[in-house]
Amino acid sequence: MLLLNHIPRKQPGIIARRAGDEYVLVPVTENIADMTSMYTLNETGAFIYDRIDGVASAGDIACALAAEYGEDTETTRRDVLECLAGLEQYNIITT
Repeated sequence: MLLLNHIPRKQPGIIARRAGDEYVLVPVTENIADMTSMYTLNETGAFIYDRIDGVASAGDIACALAAEYGEDTETTRRDVLECLAGLEQYNIITT
């Protein structure tokens, strides 16, 4: 179970690119993109993914999200944990 004190880390081999209003994550193996395993993020998901640096905890990311969008911390904590759990489920990050 992912907790606020966990520090997410990006998996190697994931290429992130903005495409219009979406942020597209594509796994690359042996210099070949796996287009069947693309993962797209909305603006909030992209904000969260961009702050995954191997140093910031899930709680730190939630505080940054709350400050950026003026949301209450409890809501952003829940949103960040949900987003990170999805990224972890698809092997885009580790915690």
